[in-house]
Amino acid sequence: MQKKISNLPFKGTAEQEAELKKIIAAHKHDKSLLMAVMQKAQDVYGYLPLEVQTMIAEGMDVPTEKVYGIATFYAQFALSPKGKYNISVCLGTACYVKGAGEMFDKLQELLGIGAEECTPDGKFSLTACRCIGACGLAPVLTVNEEVYGRLTAKDMESILAKYN
Repeated sequence: MQKKISNLPFKGTAEQEAELKKIIAAHKHDKSLLMAVMQKAQDVYGYLPLEVQTMIAEGMDVPTEKVYGIATFYAQFALSPKGKYNISVCLGTACYVKGAGEMFDKLQELLGIGAEECTPDGKFSLTACRCIGACGLAPVLTVNEEVYGRLTAKDMESILAKYN
């Protein structure tokens, strides 16, 4: 699944930027530490928007394309912010054949967002994953760390209501 760039405007703070600049200054002597800088930047911001990728590229004296290439290649990096409640629907084989695709579609409809997006209020984000190891409960989804199993698309409204 291709990563999506955030649908929300970047809202970095001066404190976050100062923290990132400190991280870059401590590592800019060694370009092989680029990925480590990106990991620390994601810890600071929660994701790697283009504005942060640009700051990293300029600070580490590498092309922005290189930072973007790493951010889009490795699953550990997110290009969109996560909501207060991150909903992850398992689309692995066991879940998919039992209706996870319909659940995912229903969540997109109810939340008004697509995959790898966040609601404008920052409350919910929606992601798809391949397997969470709970095949016996298929289909499953998680909301942050809470696992919900043996679901149907009809259950999506009641699950969302728990977080409103």
